Amino acid sequence: MEIFSKLESEVRSYSRGWPVVFDRAQGSKLFDETGKEYLDFFAGAGALNYGHNNPALKQALLDYIARDGVTHALDMFTVAKRDFLQTLQDNILLPRELDYKVVFPGPGGANAVEAALKLARKVTGKESVINFTNAFHGMTLGALSVTGNSMKRGGAGVPLVHATPMPYDRYFDGAYPDFLYFERLLEDSGSGLNEPAAVIVEALQGEGGINAARLEWLKGLSDLCERHNILLILDDVQMGCGRTGPFFSFEDAGIKPDIVCLSKSIGGYGLPLALTLIKPELDVWEPGEHNGTFRGINPAFVTAAEALRVYWSDDKLERSTRAKGERIASVFDEIVQTYPEAKLVAKGRGLARGLEFQSGELANSVCAEAFERGLLMETSGPDGEVMKLLPPLTLNDAELEQGLELIGESIRAVLTK
Repeated sequence: MEIFSKLESEVRSYSRGWPVVFDRAQGSKLFDETGKEYLDFFAGAGALNYGHNNPALKQALLDYIARDGVTHALDMFTVAKRDFLQTLQDNILLPRELDYKVVFPGPGGANAVEAALKLARKVTGKESVINFTNAFHGMTLGALSVTGNSMKRGGAGVPLVHATPMPYDRYFDGAYPDFLYFERLLEDSGSGLNEPAAVIVEALQGEGGINAARLEWLKGLSDLCERHNILLILDDVQMGCGRTGPFFSFEDAGIKPDIVCLSKSIGGYGLPLALTLIKPELDVWEPGEHNGTFRGINPAFVTAAEALRVYWSDDKLERSTRAKGERIASVFDEIVQTYPEAKLVAKGRGLARGLEFQSGELANSVCAEAFERGLLMETSGPDGEVMKLLPPLTLNDAELEQGLELIGESIRAVLTK
């Protein structure tokens, strides 16, 4: 592995916790170059909801490449883009009675967030944006300004301005009514709070520690934004595409955000793709006012459309995700009860699950033990104190049980030392 340490930047991270060279992947499994198998409960940080090299998506991609389908087209019209847009409308937007236009902002989630922030400011003529404690929205400057993690913010090198953090759901453990502080500042002319253009929020904070907002909290936030004429941006980059059960993480709350950011698994196959969905009345862009060289990667349109056809023509995947999530929740509850002195906390929704430990060192040790047993997991939270599970939504029951068994062994190895 000398070439990696010699040439690759010190900024690399995942490879430090998993110091092997991976070679192949299929479904819920990765294989290193020696052939050792690893069960993947990381899934590309949520970019592989349908697993590695999903056969249906792979075949659609191979067929497209074999016929010399267009790969790069900026924002030109292509057959692949048309098919994707039509499938998105038919399988996702119309069944949910959602009226959005689609911005292709660039290849990654941060691009989707930057477009959302820029558009909100353009539409309203206001600069300030409200974000939430422990939020994560990306590593570019605009996205970092609405991100909570101090280590990530520290890498910016310049002041991160025009954003004001507010308490996320349960930040005060129910000691105060929801939005007491936020609404008081909005209504008090002496508060010093700049009138916000938008609020940006995750329905479930992944990097922030698997913090799942209550549905009534999300509904209350939507109502607050409507009362105060503030645009609501829902960042569904990691938790969209079925991760929490329904296609969008906010569906169960019954809200319809003004702007929705999607990336990661929207491409289906792990290929780069990002969307910023906007209500039609917000589409005030001038031609070319927001663009990017890789805002139309056609092979990703192909796999994205096929994923929507295969997995979102009915509710089978949603029901499976909810059921598997409940299975994890029941096992985590048992683990919490087994180690009362450890003060563990089970967290999450759907197949975004976590166990919070008393320190980042403990959570990291559990993930290290899991790796030695052939299971990939990461940590999250402000101090890395949450063991985080993002398995492919397509994993089978046997793989789920195998993973839960390995997690139990890894926790036992750490907590009984």
